[in-house]
Amino acid sequence: MSHNWKNILIKPDASLQSALETSDKEGLRLSLVIDDDGRLIGSVSDGDIRRAMLKRLPFDTPVSQIMNRAPKYVVAEETRETILRMMETYELISVPVVDSHKRVIGLETLHQIMKTKRYDNPVFLMAGGFGTRLRPLTDDCPKPLLKVGDKPILETILEGFIESGFHDFYISTHYMADRIQKYFGDGSRWGVSITYVYEDTPLGTGGALGLLPERAKEQPLIMMNGDILTKVNFEQLLDFHLKSNAKASVCAREYQFQVPYGVIQFQDEYVTSMVEKPTQKHFVNAGIYVLSPEVTRSIQPNHPLDMPSLLSNLMDERECNVNMFPIHEYWLDIGKMNDFEQAQEDYKGFK
Repeated sequence: MSHNWKNILIKPDASLQSALETSDKEGLRLSLVIDDDGRLIGSVSDGDIRRAMLKRLPFDTPVSQIMNRAPKYVVAEETRETILRMMETYELISVPVVDSHKRVIGLETLHQIMKTKRYDNPVFLMAGGFGTRLRPLTDDCPKPLLKVGDKPILETILEGFIESGFHDFYISTHYMADRIQKYFGDGSRWGVSITYVYEDTPLGTGGALGLLPERAKEQPLIMMNGDILTKVNFEQLLDFHLKSNAKASVCAREYQFQVPYGVIQFQDEYVTSMVEKPTQKHFVNAGIYVLSPEVTRSIQPNHPLDMPSLLSNLMDERECNVNMFPIHEYWLDIGKMNDFEQAQEDYKGFK
């Protein structure tokens, strides 16, 4: 995928929302902040945006309040070896190139000069649901095989992981399991391995973990619902989990809605304030998780269990961390018919 570095240049008075959109659109997970003369004065990384979201900063916050004011950069005369050494030392995936006046004139990335890293961590995709809210489409087709654009939902998910370097896949099935297994086979068509986990009876979003073979419980596992379209960076998610020393990491998406009425705050019988049609904001479960081996090994076979209960049990344990990984990338849970229709429209935009 080619990138145009000029599209990630923003001014210090640009909003957090603008930086987020720039990061998502160009796919470089970085915005470069320049002054009126084009000189580099800061950078806004994917991590900076996530930290701002965790602090619940308004999306109209100027990037000057969250930017890194001492970003790493290289001058145009630097050799390729020097640039690579800097990127390895500071774990950078891109670095701006400036002239003698510190004006931005380019961007060096690792995308083309380094091969995709290979991850042996297992990926568990949940594809056993009935898809009742998408009937009649799912009367004769399992939801993971419904096409968004020109390919099934689950194939798009699979290819997203493959592009990130994952190759060891497990798929839980129940409803029309044979259709799913026939389509994906053993994964050799994509150059990966696919193993199927069949639920005789639905075990809930977490219960199928108990059916995984022991080899899938030896290292942290990424688990994802099979009806989600997203551009989440799975490599960053796994790295976040490994560095956090948590037993589980949960992807969370900020969701907002407007109350259609004036909201009254009161104490006893006295009104203390009135807010007309306020907007509520919450982080919601995005259906993507990373689980440490001790968690997957603790699930009993054929024991019904949903993920909220599993995570609640972990949070009740002493000294057990369940971390939140806020996502700002594209994300859509295809649960209802209007979600499926939205996915088709979004696909046209991506094309």
